[in-house]
Amino acid sequence: MYLVVLGVCLLAMKLGGWAPVADWPWWGVLAPFAAAMLWWWYADSSGLTKRREMEKMDKRKEERRRKNLDALGLNTKKRRRP
Repeated sequence: MYLVVLGVCLLAMKLGGWAPVADWPWWGVLAPFAAAMLWWWYADSSGLTKRREMEKMDKRKEERRRKNLDALGLNTKKRRRP
């Protein structure tokens, strides 16, 4: 995402004529977009995206389970033993 934001900023600077980016070649301005595409390809092919998605889902599932146990009064961590 950072590479896309950088690319948009460089593209706006190139089209706006801001120095020194206005003097750069087009391949230099568009390079962050190519780097972002390569990163997304790597993240998808290596399973990084899927792994992060599964970790987020497991965290949500555990939080929902803990919340339901608290609502039922079955949370053993908070219960005081006489």
